[in-house]
Amino acid sequence: MVRPPGFGPGSTAWKADVLDQTRLRSHLTGLRSFEGNIVNVLIKLKSLGKAESTINSTSKRLTYLGKHTDLNDPLKVSLFIANLSKANSYKANLVKSYQWYVKIHSLAWDKPKYHWEQQKPRIPTTETILSIIKRASKKYQVIFTTLMETGISPMEISKVSVKDIDSEKNLLNVRGFKGHTSRTFKLKPKTIALLIWFFKKYSSLPKAERISKAWQRVRDKVAVDNPNVKKIRLYDLRHFYGTMLYHKTKDILYTKAMMGHKKIETTLLYAQLIDFGSDDEWSCKVANSLNEATALIEIGYEYVTEMDGVKIFRKRK
Repeated sequence: MVRPPGFGPGSTAWKADVLDQTRLRSHLTGLRSFEGNIVNVLIKLKSLGKAESTINSTSKRLTYLGKHTDLNDPLKVSLFIANLSKANSYKANLVKSYQWYVKIHSLAWDKPKYHWEQQKPRIPTTETILSIIKRASKKYQVIFTTLMETGISPMEISKVSVKDIDSEKNLLNVRGFKGHTSRTFKLKPKTIALLIWFFKKYSSLPKAERISKAWQRVRDKVAVDNPNVKKIRLYDLRHFYGTMLYHKTKDILYTKAMMGHKKIETTLLYAQLIDFGSDDEWSCKVANSLNEATALIEIGYEYVTEMDGVKIFRKRK
């Protein structure tokens, strides 16, 4: 029997009309039994107001478990997860998703706990990020540049609309998502102009997953000449922003506010001493006038000191 469009639990494009339907029997939908049970979980998550990203990730993880073990036997699921040759962080995410299945289907489960340490964020250099942005289409140059300058998450930027832009003051208002507080950013006039251009040409920003896939495509093209670029994820732009903001300001509370964190413990990750390497990883420039200094600041240089009547600036390579 043909599966209804958009109904597969592995799909990332959940349709509202599908999730609003009553719980269909698996023999009516053409789904395997465990898939029908997963659909019930996703419908419940939707009714609880969970974010689309949460529904999608839960769908993928439960579908993966359902293909390899019996979802209705918690002991088998626990053993399957325990025997995986995966990091504890990966196992913890599987447990988190299966917990919804257990709860909604009223199963008894001795929930396993997987402890893992958060790794230091991978911080790409300014030049590497710009090399990727340069290869993107103008549409995605706007998006990637905004992510680089604000550190907001892909989900947060997907919710931005033209109403959130104050072109007179060069401000961008961002609504918080998944525990992040809402905040306002002062952007470069050039970036604000790009955002205004974007909304004149397009009605809305792409969804987070589409933005992430666009980043991967462009990054992989750049990686042909520089294999190290392959390691840079879209979310590393947020790590770049948070780390550089603390590095410049040394103000943990300001960094916390601009990152949208609700707990200072989360922000402390960016306050760790991060080795930027030796001095040869810095590019230095001098400015003899206000216009030259302004131009350097606009392309990411920071003021260091003044010597012999000229101002010295530097930027990470």
